[in-house]
Amino acid sequence: MKVKVLSLRDRYRTTAVPELRKRFGYQNVNAIPKVVKVVLNVGVGSASREPKDLDLAVTTLARITGQKPVLTLAKKSIASFKIRHGMPIGAMVTLRGKRMEHFLEKLVHVTLPRVRDFRGLSPDAFGRQGSYTLGLKEHLVFPEISSDEIEKIHGLGLTIVTTAASPAEGVALLTALGFPFRKTAP
Repeated sequence: MKVKVLSLRDRYRTTAVPELRKRFGYQNVNAIPKVVKVVLNVGVGSASREPKDLDLAVTTLARITGQKPVLTLAKKSIASFKIRHGMPIGAMVTLRGKRMEHFLEKLVHVTLPRVRDFRGLSPDAFGRQGSYTLGLKEHLVFPEISSDEIEKIHGLGLTIVTTAASPAEGVALLTALGFPFRKTAP
């Protein structure tokens, strides 16, 4: 017997919309929260000493997302870190549309289960507007990255931006989309 796995878009229409409408009492379909974009960010602290580390981070982000990263520049000079204003210190990628949906499906079904000692996502990492931020200590959990060709391990930050008006709406939306949140004690 073959089990059909729903895509993120189908899961949103069939599960999340009715569930959110029932729980929060939305009258208008456009008021129901949805995921707008996903932002991946890698900060490379050693970029001033080792420019090669920044190139590795850019290559990693490109491989994970299938999209060319943008370099992030220092906003101010910090002498103790040997950083000058305008110096490249990281890279970021913003995903929208089908690439975002594909990335989120891969994150939930493939990447998060590969995280060592994974017990679920923390429901406390929501911002005031209902966007969720997640940090990964190693980029090796992504299936596109082979551990044989890695020279240096780095982490990355991941922000899922939603149109939710509160953290409760954000939790309900991402839970309905299949994100594995930890159960909190009552």
